[in-house]
Amino acid sequence: MHVAEGTLSGPVLIGGAALAVAGISLGLRRLSPEDIPRVAVVGAAFFVASLIHVPIGPSSAHLILNGLAGLILGWAAFPALTVALFLQAVLFGFGGLTSLGVNAVVMAGPAVAVRLLLGRPARSPDRRVALAAGFGAGVVGVGLGCLFLALALFLSAQGFVNVARLAVAAHLPVMAVEGLITAFVVVFLGRVRPDLLED
Repeated sequence: MHVAEGTLSGPVLIGGAALAVAGISLGLRRLSPEDIPRVAVVGAAFFVASLIHVPIGPSSAHLILNGLAGLILGWAAFPALTVALFLQAVLFGFGGLTSLGVNAVVMAGPAVAVRLLLGRPARSPDRRVALAAGFGAGVVGVGLGCLFLALALFLSAQGFVNVARLAVAAHLPVMAVEGLITAFVVVFLGRVRPDLLED
């Protein structure tokens, strides 16, 4: 779901950059020195998982893990995922520097939403509740990311409507896979490191 250079209109790029700066500022303000290793590990997992692209028409699909990142990091997902996206743009040409703000909002915005919506049930001692919350986190993280991407494309040009639809359709299987992965990771963390899911 990386938006390439030269794809989006100026106002969308400026709006995305402004939202990303606000999110990064909030994330950094809530970040303590003890949280930095956790943020680094989650950012690295996001970086590696989203490097493996499966081409689908003019779009591509890949694991994102932003729902899991949101459950573990909350607002700190903004700086973590933005750094990972920056490195992907510079090292591999995925996305771009001018579209970095929009890409950060597309990835980290849903991560924060997941934490706000499903953070508490994911910490439930009831394994079934935690499993359902984890699955929901994976689905919602990718689903909201697709909707944010589609909105950015739609606001840039009417001609991108079909591309936006294809991007959403291509990520439907990814939502299911991410839901399963996130569900099992949440249950595992609940058993061995429940502190990673705490506020």
